[in-house]
Amino acid sequence: MRWQGRRESGNVEDRRGSRGGLVVGGGIGGIIIALLVYFLGGDPSQVMNTQEMGTTQGQLSPEQEAREARSASFTKVVLASTEDVWNKIFSDNGQQYAEPKLVMFTGTVQSSCGGATAASGPFYCPADQQVYIDLSFYDELKEKLGAPGDMAMAYVIAHEVGHHVQNLMGISEKVQRQRGRVSQSEYNKLSVALELQADFFAGVWAHYAQNQPDMVIERRDIDSALVAANAIGDDRLQKQSQGYVVPDAFTHGTSAQRAYWFKKGFETGDVRQGDTFNNNQ
Repeated sequence: MRWQGRRESGNVEDRRGSRGGLVVGGGIGGIIIALLVYFLGGDPSQVMNTQEMGTTQGQLSPEQEAREARSASFTKVVLASTEDVWNKIFSDNGQQYAEPKLVMFTGTVQSSCGGATAASGPFYCPADQQVYIDLSFYDELKEKLGAPGDMAMAYVIAHEVGHHVQNLMGISEKVQRQRGRVSQSEYNKLSVALELQADFFAGVWAHYAQNQPDMVIERRDIDSALVAANAIGDDRLQKQSQGYVVPDAFTHGTSAQRAYWFKKGFETGDVRQGDTFNNNQ
């Protein structure tokens, strides 16, 4: 994937220098995070139950600083690319796209949805319309989940921006309103549909991004994104963590589902074909 030299988004807030404790309450922030913003099957209770957490980090080596600087620049470029794509799609449909802000943090962060840690993975907070990411997650993606490459990282960002698109469309709110009205098993199915649609929207982004000036996305890059989607399926993560699979507990979709919907978004580029609520495959 070639991206160097492309425009970097100005909608980025860098909080990586922030350190110290934070207090995380339950309330609406924790609930929203539990429902909408976890990504890699992380346990939202880790976010909701955390209190007065603090992190310390030693000085980075020159090599680590260079790697993190590259990741930061890459993140800004991909965010700018999503802005270009979704501004065009919304405009073509007679709507205005409200660009999200992306917050880069280290260790812990406070959002309008409450507090979170790096262990929660990248997430989107609908209350402040911001994407949050600890850049160390890219290393996790590569080393622990076996999904290396720039496109795997781009998929992560595009997925979270996909949640922002859902928020603007009112889809996330409709799902949230079903909390407590349906059984947990039925609600989990809605959560799966929400996540798969965000995967589909990530594919839609890639469909259009491949034709952007100075952005080169090759077949091997799409394969890299599919590897990432496959790596974070509920069935695979459950099998790795507990040795068996519980389909009723799925909240993000199987590896096959996630790869299928990303690929469909990439191949069609048509947001109208992303109704994962009536067709989960």
